[in-house]
Amino acid sequence: MTAKLLELDHVSHRYGDYSVVRDISLSLARGTIACLLGPSGCGKTTLLRGIAGFEPVSSGEIRVNGTVVSTPSYTLPPEQRRIGMVFQDFALFPHLNCARNIAFGLHHLARTERRRRVDEMLEMTGLTAAAKLYPAELSGGQQQRVALARALAPNPELLLLDEPFSNLDLELRERLCTEVRDILKLNNATAVIVTHDQHEAFAIADEVGIIASGALQQWSTPYDLYHEPANRFVADFIGQGTLLPGQVRNATQVEVELGVLDGKFNDAPGAAVDVLLRPDDIVHDDDSPRLAQVVTKAFRGAHFLYTLKLPSGQHVLSLVPSHHDHPVGSQIGIRLRVEHVVTFPR
Repeated sequence: MTAKLLELDHVSHRYGDYSVVRDISLSLARGTIACLLGPSGCGKTTLLRGIAGFEPVSSGEIRVNGTVVSTPSYTLPPEQRRIGMVFQDFALFPHLNCARNIAFGLHHLARTERRRRVDEMLEMTGLTAAAKLYPAELSGGQQQRVALARALAPNPELLLLDEPFSNLDLELRERLCTEVRDILKLNNATAVIVTHDQHEAFAIADEVGIIASGALQQWSTPYDLYHEPANRFVADFIGQGTLLPGQVRNATQVEVELGVLDGKFNDAPGAAVDVLLRPDDIVHDDDSPRLAQVVTKAFRGAHFLYTLKLPSGQHVLSLVPSHHDHPVGSQIGIRLRVEHVVTFPR
């Protein structure tokens, strides 16, 4: 069994009578990268600060590597938790060059060992040539890597990153997500990242926790969150899709306007449900007798995202290869290709 590096057991945090974090339980295995994902104000940053020791818990317990670090009556100081932190604004020391920023938390090491560790982190993050440059002389991406190297240098048990890419432009964010994941995996680091951007979460995390109104809605892999959302909030928040009215025929079939879908259903035969259809569940097929009208289309490079109106007036989304360029108002053939059938009670 893989050892649990981080454990949260029914953790809540309140300001007076207002609950910011509500009864959250989760665990994280060593070497796993996790992400707390949710809209602004949902409580994810407060939860991260609680793990770091900057906020107390109102109820529940937080354990790091089996050691209790937070209860309502006890909070181990942040500096004693062996937790590294990368802040949203990087918080680099402007008067220290790149190498000295990385060395900041290594004063307990002998000089030669400290220099060896700094050189190791510089090489790992691709910053060797920038070792003597100051933060003001570095690009946003370089500053991000310095902050990451500084946090990893003392070999923390756990690394926390608070919206680490939010101040960077889109292209740089996408590239750095991959770079940061590679660096964390190379270090076998255990990390928790907070973001409101699902693309970042999916690019970097092994496991993702969806938080809304202070509560954990679902904790799973990015794949399962997309294909098997636990509730309507997760279905709506993750990816794109539409809910099409359907009716359960039996324990293994549900019928919608576009046909009969096979799956496993707990609802009674005849029950009215809403069926989640993702854009990749609706396939463009010129030979299909089922037609839908193009309402809008968005060019995505390799694909168009079509909004289609069915004969009933219901709308669905379809991701279509971009060489199928149909004008708005035209009728196109479609068919269902649904491998994960998800339903919610009407």
